[in-house]
Amino acid sequence: MEIGFVGVGNIGHHLAASLLRAGFEVTVFDLDKSAIDRLVALGAKAANSPSEVASLSETVFTCLPSVKAITEVVTGSAGLIHGFRAGSTWVDMSTNDLHELKRLALLLAEKGVTTLEAPVTGGAHNAESATITILVGGDEADYRKHTEAFAAMGGRVFYIGELGKAAIIKVITNMLAFIHIAATAEAYMLAAKGGIDLRLAWEVIKASSGNSFIHETESTTILSGSYDIGFSLDLSCKDLGFATQLGREFDVPLQIATLVEQLNQSAREEFGGSAGSPMVAKLLENACATDLRAPGFPADLTEYLQSMPRAERLANPIL
Repeated sequence: MEIGFVGVGNIGHHLAASLLRAGFEVTVFDLDKSAIDRLVALGAKAANSPSEVASLSETVFTCLPSVKAITEVVTGSAGLIHGFRAGSTWVDMSTNDLHELKRLALLLAEKGVTTLEAPVTGGAHNAESATITILVGGDEADYRKHTEAFAAMGGRVFYIGELGKAAIIKVITNMLAFIHIAATAEAYMLAAKGGIDLRLAWEVIKASSGNSFIHETESTTILSGSYDIGFSLDLSCKDLGFATQLGREFDVPLQIATLVEQLNQSAREEFGGSAGSPMVAKLLENACATDLRAPGFPADLTEYLQSMPRAERLANPIL
């Protein structure tokens, strides 16, 4: 199968590299030429535009940061739609708006192109080790045609159902992760103000009913002071916006998610959209004039997670 990949940044690079390691022929494009060059060094072919990628591929995967970027890559003047041949497949691995996803799928269907969605959860560290979780939506027969490619990129692959269903569950998983990180920061602050050593607090929570994988992993970036999980406040605000939008559409009062969305928006206003999403904790630290620090946690979350057994990473996917 000739594969194309558009959007080979923080996560897309690792996904495309995994396909190359599995023996697939991969043609890549990204606005960042250095990102293309890194994959060419691994055996990929370079293209000059999304449309050129589509013209050279049976299936094109995309992994992009925003709805605007996805729409431009698919329908822009040099978009995929202008290069696809009938019988091709577009697989969007981004966290996308389900309505825009379906609109683009209808446009491509007019050209005889099928669409799958395959958002990922697990972060760049799990993408690098090919243990990332992949959530697939679309026609099941089309999904079956691509199982080898999905298996090359991820550890656990779930078929969710018709197109749009994977977008919903991906938003739900991210919503829960952002709630967990905000709640964990409040727990640490209570511990700190109560005179409890935060390293000890982390150990106790890990062994308690209040534990979560977010607490075990991402919260350590608060305790180390790095706040770096490779996921920005721009992205957390986008995904929480998707969640609260779904709440309105489905008539579900998402009171907790709405509050956490507001916290993330406040953090973005204070620290900038490129700051790491755990910086929501810094709002609380500033308000309480107390830094949440504990010795012994590495600033590099990727290094920390890669020290965990593969089976544990597969069982506990995060952003």
